Amino acid sequence: MNSRERILATLLGKKVDRVPYVMLFGPWGTALERWKTEGLEKPDQWGAEFEFDPLWHGVPVNLGWCPPWPGNEIIEDKGDAVIKRDWRGIIVRDRKDGSSMPEWLEHPVKTRDDWERVKAERFNPDDPARFPANWKDWCRERAKGDVVVQLGYFPWGLFGTPRDLVGNEELLVLFYDDPEWVHDMMDYLTDFWLKIYEKVVRDVRVDWIHIWEDMAGKQGSLISGDMFRKFMTPNYRRIRDFARAHDIPILSVDTDGNCTEMIPWFEEAEVNVLWPFERQAGCDLLAIRRRFPKLGMVGGFNKRAIARGPKAIDAEMEVMRKVMARGRFIPSPDHLLPHDISWPDMRYFCERLKDACYSCKGC
Repeated sequence: MNSRERILATLLGKKVDRVPYVMLFGPWGTALERWKTEGLEKPDQWGAEFEFDPLWHGVPVNLGWCPPWPGNEIIEDKGDAVIKRDWRGIIVRDRKDGSSMPEWLEHPVKTRDDWERVKAERFNPDDPARFPANWKDWCRERAKGDVVVQLGYFPWGLFGTPRDLVGNEELLVLFYDDPEWVHDMMDYLTDFWLKIYEKVVRDVRVDWIHIWEDMAGKQGSLISGDMFRKFMTPNYRRIRDFARAHDIPILSVDTDGNCTEMIPWFEEAEVNVLWPFERQAGCDLLAIRRRFPKLGMVGGFNKRAIARGPKAIDAEMEVMRKVMARGRFIPSPDHLLPHDISWPDMRYFCERLKDACYSCKGC
């Protein structure tokens, strides 16, 4: 089987020759700096020696701000950090060493008038700048059919994009104070994406539609199930209808945190793959697999276990093997790899992951 066939068959619960051996998340820059001191010679090719299977090729079309904000507009230098406006128009405080997530300070949309303005100025689905100059060449290369073609990527989602536009707390309050605005944002974005999707599928076969949400923390979902069903489910189903009409088998969502309570909501909305199942947020991978046997799952390996060395890696890998044996699961670290992971431990982890994936025959 080639990579495309293997990944799709695994997540759809069909027979495969083995489980895909992929790396969903790479290292933080600070991890690469450490690895250089421990024997890694080419940081920009850190994964070359491990011979991972190709994961997917993301469709290179702009699904968001067009034009984007300039990005990295420095507003104030704070010594070890800077206040800047990023390419999404969000003003953030960001550490210069890149050792943490930025702190969000201000968002570009504050009123309904702001929203109407950015719709007109930056969310026009017919802007030709959304497609790259080499689009036709890219499509011809994908026609080989050996790698999954994925449409959708960070940071575009029904919850995720409005949250970036107005702010997290502000969006949660709007569900109560101005639900019609929330509906308008989610409905418009769905219309907007579907118009772009239509252009894409004219030229290239798509295997997978992906939506980024990040709508949970370790406490669980940021909104209730009733809110999800009222505001989001109808639009997810519109996207699934599009996927069904164009023979696209996978509709996936990326949400960090503990997504367990949300899985029935996503399944009702006809999402059939989730990731990354963060272990430190409380995701019990084996319990989730048992409870939701038809859900495609990617990720789930506790990245913190890698930092604890071979014994912890081996113990965590046994969990992966048990979940793999039940099917529809592709193991990989559950998020970006931090700098407390040594290069020798990373190499050991990759060796053990490859062995686990290659030894799961017909899973």
